[in-house]
Amino acid sequence: MTEHDLRAMIGEVKDGSLSRRSFVRRMLALGLTAPMAGMMLAQNGVAFAANPLRDAYKPGKAGGGGPLKLLFWQAATLINPHFAIGTKDQEGSRIFYEPLAAWDADGNLFPILAAEIPSKENGGVAADGRSVTWKLKPGVKWHDGKPFTADDVVFTAEYAANPATAAVTGGSYTNVKVEKIDDLTVKLSFKEPTPFWADAFVSSAGMIIPRHVFAEYAGDKSRDAPANLAPVGTGPYKFSEFRPGDILRGVRNPDYHVPNRPFFDSIEMKGGGDAVSAARAVLQTGEYDYAWNMQVEDEILKRLEAEGKGRVTMEYGGNLEFLLLNATDPTVEVDGERASLKTKHPAFSDPAVRKAMNLLVNRAAVQQYIYGRTGRATANVFNGPAPFVSKNTSFAFEPDKAAQILEEAGWKKGGDGIRAKDGKKLKFVFQTSINAPRQKTQAIIKQAAQKAGIDMELKSVPGSVFFSSDVANPDTYPHFYADMEMYTWNMSQADPAVFALQYVSWEAATKANKWQGRNICRMQNPEVDACYRAAQGELDLVKRAALFIKMNDLVVADYVLPLLHRAQVSAINGKLQAPSTGWDNSLTFLAEWYKQA
Repeated sequence: MTEHDLRAMIGEVKDGSLSRRSFVRRMLALGLTAPMAGMMLAQNGVAFAANPLRDAYKPGKAGGGGPLKLLFWQAATLINPHFAIGTKDQEGSRIFYEPLAAWDADGNLFPILAAEIPSKENGGVAADGRSVTWKLKPGVKWHDGKPFTADDVVFTAEYAANPATAAVTGGSYTNVKVEKIDDLTVKLSFKEPTPFWADAFVSSAGMIIPRHVFAEYAGDKSRDAPANLAPVGTGPYKFSEFRPGDILRGVRNPDYHVPNRPFFDSIEMKGGGDAVSAARAVLQTGEYDYAWNMQVEDEILKRLEAEGKGRVTMEYGGNLEFLLLNATDPTVEVDGERASLKTKHPAFSDPAVRKAMNLLVNRAAVQQYIYGRTGRATANVFNGPAPFVSKNTSFAFEPDKAAQILEEAGWKKGGDGIRAKDGKKLKFVFQTSINAPRQKTQAIIKQAAQKAGIDMELKSVPGSVFFSSDVANPDTYPHFYADMEMYTWNMSQADPAVFALQYVSWEAATKANKWQGRNICRMQNPEVDACYRAAQGELDLVKRAALFIKMNDLVVADYVLPLLHRAQVSAINGKLQAPSTGWDNSLTFLAEWYKQA
């Protein structure tokens, strides 16, 4: 399709001769995502469509739905969205806190605390792409009765951007100036034209916190705020109880700002157990209404779904299951810090070892025998939208070639069968969270590594610990006190800019930033940094995509081994209507959930 054809189609949407949905479908056929198609229309003066989610909601009044019981086998440990390293903590925060807007499955920005979505048509998006103005929804109250205003939005940006706060969301607010125009209007100004502006205050990184609750706990005091464990938000449910690592409860917010919502009188997010038992509790026994993150072997899901009490849903966005190789030495302590940037890993600093490890990962077997429909083997860190997906990469399982590479690089087998060089053995600690698919994946990788002369100690950490936002816990994945680790990173936007922050040098997780940096493997690659910076300032979408593709190719040749492009998989009670999206958290549209009679 030529630029002329594309502009003609956009013109047809403007004059009404082509529906927005038809345009989005054509863009999907070309490899774009729905959110990208939506942004394309918005940048050309076509406002986002009225969202069908509101119309799909059937209850005629709020309340009366009884309890909503959610099962999260990785339990929440902290309820501050700006410290939520783990998805489970983001989900727990989403019950109480809300962003200005979020992406729905059809590529529309869905207004939540915003009165409308900014566009060129309504004057919200500047013609030069350097500013965006948000109008806030009037009449919204915090759970303690105080009014929600622009002061809270400005404060949230300042709070997250403050280095002393060490917020995991800080990267979304560091390059934008946020100013209050009036009580219900905020203006975002960018240093350069920004075509993809829907980052700050949008989706998982965009949840607004109340200034009057957190103001005295900004910066160095941020971790001491009582509200980190007892949230005060604007969401459909008000906080009632939290036992970290166990259970989180809320009750219906009678002052919620959307009519006839929420449907349920209370909500319970129960933690613990494992993914299989969680699936059974919804699909087999019906004890719970919803189970999150069904990282369960596909054959088991199919059998449980056949019980007829519920269904499995799958939403593909850009989520990635990957294996990280530590760029630093986790066994050495420098200035009171393990895995310090002042150290180099004794084995993975050798490119030959990294290349060999990549050839020892049997991605095809992991997909075929473990994940099935729920994960696709990949060699890329960016697996969507299509313009950002590299065609330069490939994966292969070649243990003999891996052994040859190690041999030629001077890593020789000793009497114990383990390779060594300069007195350093290829003995690695490989950690991940506890669940069957990950332990089986670990075993597959260990078996191949052993044949090549690499010894692996497999470490499995409870998910509630591994993904904890507790900075004092040394077993969390951001501390990364191991040689290798495996987990999934969720892509919450249809643009790689935020997702890619986990590979840039300035985002390294360190003691100084309370291990809140997104670069967990602590790789330091100037070429990767240069690609990212150039992409952020590039208005030409084709050139921008090329920069991210180059960045992808550099990253996968370094310390990151992609495994699977994973779907967001949930188990849902047969009567529960639970709208979701592959581009945000599972509970994004919780206010729209209800049960059919």
